[in-house]
Amino acid sequence: MKRIGLVVVAALCLAFGLRALLLIDATALWGDELYSVGKSFQPSFSRLMAMLREDTHPPAYYTLLWLWGHLVGQNPISLRLLSWLAYVAGGLVMVCQAMVLGEKRPQVAVIAALLVFCSPYPIRFAIEGKSYALLVLLLSLAWWWRRSAHPMVYGITAALAGLTHFYGLFLVLAAAAWDGWQRRWSMSTAALIGALPALAWMAYAADYLFSSRAGSWIGPPDYALFEEILARGLGLWPLPKLGLILALLVVLRRWGGLHHLPWPKLDLLDRSGLVPSLLMVIGVVAVSFVKPMAFSRYFVVLVPAVVPVVAVQIGGLDLNRLGRCCSLLVLGLLLASWWGPGFAELDPVAGGAREQDQFRLISQRTSGLVERYSPRSRLLNLSDRMEEVMGRIPKDPVPWGNRHALERRLAMPPLPRELWLASSGPLPKLTRKMQPMQEQVEREGYTCRDRSGDLSYARLLQCQSAARVLR
Repeated sequence: MKRIGLVVVAALCLAFGLRALLLIDATALWGDELYSVGKSFQPSFSRLMAMLREDTHPPAYYTLLWLWGHLVGQNPISLRLLSWLAYVAGGLVMVCQAMVLGEKRPQVAVIAALLVFCSPYPIRFAIEGKSYALLVLLLSLAWWWRRSAHPMVYGITAALAGLTHFYGLFLVLAAAAWDGWQRRWSMSTAALIGALPALAWMAYAADYLFSSRAGSWIGPPDYALFEEILARGLGLWPLPKLGLILALLVVLRRWGGLHHLPWPKLDLLDRSGLVPSLLMVIGVVAVSFVKPMAFSRYFVVLVPAVVPVVAVQIGGLDLNRLGRCCSLLVLGLLLASWWGPGFAELDPVAGGAREQDQFRLISQRTSGLVERYSPRSRLLNLSDRMEEVMGRIPKDPVPWGNRHALERRLAMPPLPRELWLASSGPLPKLTRKMQPMQEQVEREGYTCRDRSGDLSYARLLQCQSAARVLR
């Protein structure tokens, strides 16, 4: 491959990575990120462990985040920076893995780099205060050491992946089963030993993990799950993009020099970790018809195995000049869609709001107010804390109260002349949750006016007593 092509690809990857970094504090922390703040930005490690026993996820990421926060500071930027560093490191490991599997052909490294640094799945979680970028890094390392046949290091990274997310544990168990079937006893044993810490944590937190509360937001598998996973992998308009790729294959077969489309060899699927990954997917989806646990964002765990295989397969195609030109055209269209809509949720200039949450704006617009209540009071208190650390609101804000706090306040005369109700999230959901609180204050003689203004995914109500309204 010509040197100018390598320079262009390196510049593209750098542009995507730096754009993600520059957007690190552009959007508000959404609900799950605020839960990360509430769990990991604790003064003591014992308090962190106590909280995690009542959580859906194992402790490795939150422990690392607790140490990281004490080292560099507990704020929104440090929260997301840890993920960005993991995104860069994981991408480099996947590129190296693809190079080795592709017999060091430079075009394989180019394709792998574009997929890991520029495609929607890695970009979406590159600057999110959750465990996904770290999980991708650990699984990339696990597949690297598994291919290299280093059972001890493989077992250690497998243990860390299992302790980072339970999908990591499921992958480790699937790999142990597959390697045992292939009579690779040392690798199978290493994976089984690596699974023990996460299994021990499951036993420690069993009261919560096996209750109806754990994963209660996850529905049974359906076509929408497949479509959402496809959208996360290909970005906006996934089905038209699939159609474009299929049209490209037709053109390549007829005029582009692609005489046959080779299927990946079993050895490649095995060494990359894709076989265990597919076994894990089958198992998770099957179990999810009984106990739902298949969630679209969790399938980011497939990226470390899929990327090297796709890069090797595409890099091995022998196309003529027309075929190469058509392929570059389609690749350019994909990259353009990933640069634009791919960043839409991360960029407020494009109207982005992560997972339809705008807690930061509520914190800022209610700064200095006293009587504030919300059905999501814990998240708003955590948002206030982060905004205070960043110097965007004054220090020591009055805490938000929940519905029970509002009931107690309305039962304590004299009633305040003014109080505020707020929440953030998808509008139908937040309206439904706020409605009982609004009806409660209106029964006490308050009149509520909507002060949401330009908030797309939040509602802010100013409720004044009848006496004040008459004035």
